[in-house]
Amino acid sequence: MIARRARIYDALALLAAIVVIVLDQWTKSLVVQYLSPPMSKPPIPVIGNYLTIFYIQNSGAAFGLFANNVALAVLIAGAICVITYLYVRTLNSGPLVYKLIFGMIIGGAVGNLLDRAIRGGYVVDFIFFRIPEINYHFAIFNLADASISVGVFLLFLAILFGNLRKTGGAGDK
Repeated sequence: MIARRARIYDALALLAAIVVIVLDQWTKSLVVQYLSPPMSKPPIPVIGNYLTIFYIQNSGAAFGLFANNVALAVLIAGAICVITYLYVRTLNSGPLVYKLIFGMIIGGAVGNLLDRAIRGGYVVDFIFFRIPEINYHFAIFNLADASISVGVFLLFLAILFGNLRKTGGAGDK
């Protein structure tokens, strides 16, 4: 029974990664289709002036770091390998929450790497959050970036608070 549950958890992690990749690529294709060329159309308000859709092409990593750098692809591939290695160590064991978190992180990383491969080295960013009253502007990002960021934050919380109580995972006794 435990082995069957572990396989189901692994399948759900794969499903989470696939869902992130598909949603990420789909939203990026919509943005490119309806807002091309980049930065030529005004932002589309989603929640007033706070959350808008604004298309840019980002050739760097988060916040534009390492722009147009070949080492960036190597760093991304290395990060995917590390996360995949950590996931494989929990294969057929481990709690569902860790599996889903790894699925989110891997899906986001693969989504952005796929975007770079398809688009010649850049990713499509389009989610722009700001608070105009205090002149706060967050970096423009995409669903893959959000999935990675939320996944890493949840992983941190799970590791930090994971020992407070048993999680009841497939590999726990």
